[in-house]
Amino acid sequence: MTNPLFHLLHLSDPTLPIGGFAHSAGLETYVQKGVVRDKQSAKEFVTAQLSHNICYTDAAFVSLAYDAARQNDYKLISQIDEECTAVKLPREIREASQKLGIRLLKIFEPLCTGKLSSQYREAVIAKRLAGHYSIAFGIYSALLGLPKEDALLGFYYNAAVGMITNSVKLIPLGQQEGQEILFSLNDLINELVQSSMNPDRELIGFCCTGFDIHCMQHEQLYSRLYMS
Repeated sequence: MTNPLFHLLHLSDPTLPIGGFAHSAGLETYVQKGVVRDKQSAKEFVTAQLSHNICYTDAAFVSLAYDAARQNDYKLISQIDEECTAVKLPREIREASQKLGIRLLKIFEPLCTGKLSSQYREAVIAKRLAGHYSIAFGIYSALLGLPKEDALLGFYYNAAVGMITNSVKLIPLGQQEGQEILFSLNDLINELVQSSMNPDRELIGFCCTGFDIHCMQHEQLYSRLYMS
């Protein structure tokens, strides 16, 4: 017997040892510039990232990869993996997505073997595909039998918690303030989940240029705590 809730918690656990804690997605640049400096500005950053970036990039790829895995469509998996690489303009963000994805594949492939996931992993090892985190997340969500809506909820939750945790460390904020930000995002995340159930392929990559610029600037920061 399998328990979908158990698998969802495992897959979306922010403490999963794939290295997510090492990446700030440009937040460190915003903090050093004084743009993100308190609870309100941290909430604005997380909200904008979820609704104007992740919604049109990684969450959309999770949704598409989930559908492709359910249909056993390896060709589509290959296409969206390449597309995911194309929309991640900052080098550090591309590398972060690949590192997290490869580690997720390493953890889950022995536990959740499937023909399509094995093909994908072999292509990643052979460097024919990049192995992005969102693609791997979508594949394993499908193979583990998670409802798509729950998988997307887990993905958005994981992203939100990661950004809030980094905000608490970098600004810094109190733990209570961080939890208040997370609690306030409930309605937004539910709305984003619904919009990501059937993403518009024409809108993929339609995200805020400012995020990409700050991620690129992160490479040149004098001192850094995070890899991206």
